[in-house]
Amino acid sequence: MAALKLEIVTPEGKTYSEDVDMVTLPGVEGEMGILPMHVPLLTQVVAGEVIVRKGNQDYFLAIGDGFVEVTGERVAIMTDMALRAENIDEVKAEEARRRAEARLAEKIDDEEAAMVSAALAHSLAQLNVKRRQRR
Repeated sequence: MAALKLEIVTPEGKTYSEDVDMVTLPGVEGEMGILPMHVPLLTQVVAGEVIVRKGNQDYFLAIGDGFVEVTGERVAIMTDMALRAENIDEVKAEEARRRAEARLAEKIDDEEAAMVSAALAHSLAQLNVKRRQRR
């Protein structure tokens, strides 16, 4: 089977670049699976879980909001956060989730609410990926 080149880029630089068999990612309309020779696509991704199939094994990453460009042989994700499951600190992610939820319960302006909601989405994505890794 042909391979896909998966590249994930954050503001810090390229965080992932490998040949893979399949990528499942969180789109705005729901989860989408990308195989080699996929029709070209440019769409938005939301904070959540990326599942990378390589050989007979799945690898998990948490990503933030961003965009994905798909060609027949390449998947390029541009996002504000990308972490492999093994690099996620579950305790810190849980603390961030609690802080964000507490802050959202307070009276804050729309701009701050958007920033806190993004932080909450990041921490939830990390927690979901880390907890899936343990199963």
